[in-house]
Amino acid sequence: MTAMRDRMLAGEPYIADDPEIIADLDRAAQLSERFNRSSADDPEGRLAALRELLGSLGEDTWVRPPFHCDYGYQTHLGPRCFVNFNAVFLDVARITIGADVQIGPNVQLLTATHPVEPAARRDKWEAAEPITIGDNVWLGGGVIVLAGVTIGENTVVGAGTVVTRDLPPNVVALGNPARPVRDLEETP
Repeated sequence: MTAMRDRMLAGEPYIADDPEIIADLDRAAQLSERFNRSSADDPEGRLAALRELLGSLGEDTWVRPPFHCDYGYQTHLGPRCFVNFNAVFLDVARITIGADVQIGPNVQLLTATHPVEPAARRDKWEAAEPITIGDNVWLGGGVIVLAGVTIGENTVVGAGTVVTRDLPPNVVALGNPARPVRDLEETP
């Protein structure tokens, strides 16, 4: 691996013009295009493209096209998940999604970060921080989850919410930025 790709995968600042990084982006773009253009009449072909694109795909997980990602291999979907239309997973860092997660339409999981300092940004430095979504989470339509966030199990994030920091398990969270507004009790 090249130094910049190593830096990217280690979560360190890097410049994305590295040939290996560009090859990874191209691979993901081709596989995403294959998945997004696949016929509803060919669920096995659609699933095969998704399995090749993603780092891991749990059993009985369903993703509805179109789906967009940077690299694919940094995204790990647990079993029995559902990802609705127009998902955007900027998986520069690892995105880990637990079991039984429901993801509404137009959800964005954004691991990428950029420097606030103008010179570093102009020089094209960037970085990323992982996102972790616990088991049995529901992200409503249009939710945006920012870099470095962990969402605890069973949490519900209301439509249009922007999650800028970690959310605990077993809450309903709303707003911009997201705030827990209600505790959830686990029922058998």
